[in-house]
Amino acid sequence: MKAIFTISLMVMISMQVSAQRFLVAFDRFSDNKPSYITLTDGTELVGEIQDIDRKKGLIEEITIRDESKKKHKLKPEQISHMYLPPSGFSSFVSNYAFLMDVSNWDNDSYDQAHIADGYAYFEQSEVILKKKKMVMLMQLLNPSFSSNMKVYHDPFASETMSIGVGPMTVAGGDDKSYFIKTGDEPAYKLEKKNYRESVKMVYKMCPSTLKEIGEKPAWADFEQHVYLTSKNCK
Repeated sequence: MKAIFTISLMVMISMQVSAQRFLVAFDRFSDNKPSYITLTDGTELVGEIQDIDRKKGLIEEITIRDESKKKHKLKPEQISHMYLPPSGFSSFVSNYAFLMDVSNWDNDSYDQAHIADGYAYFEQSEVILKKKKMVMLMQLLNPSFSSNMKVYHDPFASETMSIGVGPMTVAGGDDKSYFIKTGDEPAYKLEKKNYRESVKMVYKMCPSTLKEIGEKPAWADFEQHVYLTSKNCK
């Protein structure tokens, strides 16, 4: 009963706190639930995770065992996109905000059912890491408003102060850095400490967003700025 009350309270508070939020990011994934992987040649694989290797916190290789018990060891260059199941309780609380926003999507290329089920969505992208361009698998945080700017999870990002109910964060707790991607350009890291001086570059494709957020935009409003950009500049 206490758990039900806590979850209900979390949902009610979250509805008042924000209408447009990034999805919760994950670093741990279940090895006993199906993962869904689409290769660059169109092949679709369904299987359980056997192993994940990382570089700078980002996935550089994943091994799954498919339904016929065959193992597949895959590099980012081989994968177009994939849906991975988070481990433990996190898979339930992950995307409650997404469920409220499902009618507002500006992009129908993602599997809404998988994301509503708590799956994390990854896609292949070029990324700048320490001035080197690499192909990595990036966890997308804003699939419902990603028409012209994609925001990816930074596994090593620290967080701002947050307000929690039990184990769940309902306000604050924003990452201090993300990877962002516009158009066909490689993704790059955007940090809280550099946000104000970077806004002209970040929103160069959308002058109306620059005008609306002003010269001193707050990092706490970054999600809303990305949302405005998706709505103002199709």
